[in-house]
Amino acid sequence: MMEDTQLLRYSRHILLNEIGVEGQTLIRKAHVLIIGAGGLGSPAALYLAASGVGHITLCDGDVADLTNLQRQIALRTCDIDHNKAEATRSALLSINPEVVVHAVTHRVEGDELKALVANADVVLDCSDNFDTRHNVNRACVAHRKPLVSGAAIRFDGQIAVFDTRREGAPCYHCLFPEEAGSDELRCALTGVFSPLVGIVGATQAAETLKLLAGIGQTLAGRLLLLNALTMEWQSIRVPRDPHCPVCKGSDPPRGQTPGGV
Repeated sequence: MMEDTQLLRYSRHILLNEIGVEGQTLIRKAHVLIIGAGGLGSPAALYLAASGVGHITLCDGDVADLTNLQRQIALRTCDIDHNKAEATRSALLSINPEVVVHAVTHRVEGDELKALVANADVVLDCSDNFDTRHNVNRACVAHRKPLVSGAAIRFDGQIAVFDTRREGAPCYHCLFPEEAGSDELRCALTGVFSPLVGIVGATQAAETLKLLAGIGQTLAGRLLLLNALTMEWQSIRVPRDPHCPVCKGSDPPRGQTPGGV
């Protein structure tokens, strides 16, 4: 049961027939893992905390610098030279002290990453490098956890949901094969339009809340592309690669495809 103050805090969600008290309760009981507290992780984490996600684990080993403040909206000037995950944790608790926020202040990989993924209901990939994205994807496939992936560079953004709990669903490797390599772009070299990361991060938060509450239609099996210069969106179907070495043979037993988390 929610207390009166909680009913008031989340009243605008509860008024939505698709969410209501039941959906908000599911959100409050959920555990979300966010990999990266930068441009995407900042808005995503802020919205998820404000929306009442009960437990958020935020991972980032970087410290804040002056160039981050153009777009990483959970950070303040006083956070420069402090760890991003810790600084973002403080920002989330100032918005919603009811949320439990665990800051992991180093880069997670190996068994630690697998354990963090296993304990989460939904995983957000808000990182900025392909090695991390593929490691997170492998862990999500292994533990059947839905992965909400985002990326933004220059004026181009992309969002996708990879939910291999669903029969025939692709994983991140199906879309971006690791062995194909990539000309990896970084904001420090190419620049990024500051509102773009907010749009992508907020969309990741929206997809996460839909997964947690079991409502609507997610981006599972689709890649959503945004050109912020023209403000045009494009949706592309993403099929599973039948030869994918990561998710091949990972379909759930028949009759067990989930409607939500």
